[in-house]
Amino acid sequence: MSMVRIGPYTLPNPLILAPMAGVTDLPFRRLCLALGAGMAVSEMVTSDVRLYDSRKSRLRLIHASEQEPRSVQIAGGDPAMLAEAAKRNVELGAQIIDINMGCPAKKVCNKAAGSALMKDEVLVAEILAAVVAAVDVPVTLKIRTGWNPENRNGLRIAQLAEAAGIQALAVHGRTRDDRFLGAAEYDTIAAIKQAVGIPVFANGDIDSPEKARRVLEHTGCDGLLIGRAAQGRPWIFREIAHYLATGEHLAAPSDAEVEAILLEHLDALHAFYGPEMGVRIARKHVGWYLADRPGAAESRAQFNRLQDTQAQHASIRAFFAQPPIGKQVA
Repeated sequence: MSMVRIGPYTLPNPLILAPMAGVTDLPFRRLCLALGAGMAVSEMVTSDVRLYDSRKSRLRLIHASEQEPRSVQIAGGDPAMLAEAAKRNVELGAQIIDINMGCPAKKVCNKAAGSALMKDEVLVAEILAAVVAAVDVPVTLKIRTGWNPENRNGLRIAQLAEAAGIQALAVHGRTRDDRFLGAAEYDTIAAIKQAVGIPVFANGDIDSPEKARRVLEHTGCDGLLIGRAAQGRPWIFREIAHYLATGEHLAAPSDAEVEAILLEHLDALHAFYGPEMGVRIARKHVGWYLADRPGAAESRAQFNRLQDTQAQHASIRAFFAQPPIGKQVA
């Protein structure tokens, strides 16, 4: 695997944990980095700095203790507000600012942010210029292939981005209207890679080592963003890295290792959010970890009724103590 640089930062490998609201919090970022991710991008934070003192924003903002390079994704539709948000996040410790023009969520798009911005190329250019001028750190951009299948303008946006001084680009292989439906396509990403000289990362449906290699070969991209496939499977990064480096499959984690990773993740969630909120947030993560295992549905339903940290730990230990545990997680 070739080394990838974003501004002054050389990534240890070209596999990046994609930013996902409500998922890529500090405990999950740390876990994915420990299990082989080359970089992890924070959850999307609002461009409205007036909200940064809220509990929700404080939990999402970057933490100085995090592994470098520390990348923060900001979202909004107003160039001046995004520029101010970029400056504030750099003051708080961000070393890379990532602009979100890839999120298809209605809540984001209805406010003319996320992938809705791709409809307005003039506004895109204004936002990119304002944010790049506001900070001395690298600015990166996340986009989709276009607004809808009839308007795949990702290539034009990519060229605008390079001209504005954006230092790396991530492209999800769907349009905004596709949301997460159907299969990601990589031809548009390949065309974008050919058209610009900055690093380009492919994103969308990369869920196995073989798929990772096929997407890299097809697109010619410099690296990959992995999002949903890492939910409940944070070791996917080391599996892909090993396969890209050697052509061989890394052994799947043993049940004992999965149990240890899950218990460590629970501890981190409880410590980060506090017992009440941590217990709630742990439920979705445990659902992802156990999804493919025999007896998962009943265990998940039982786990979701638990109200305290000790009960959650005991439930996971009991689940993995069941003989036989069933098939290995692939």
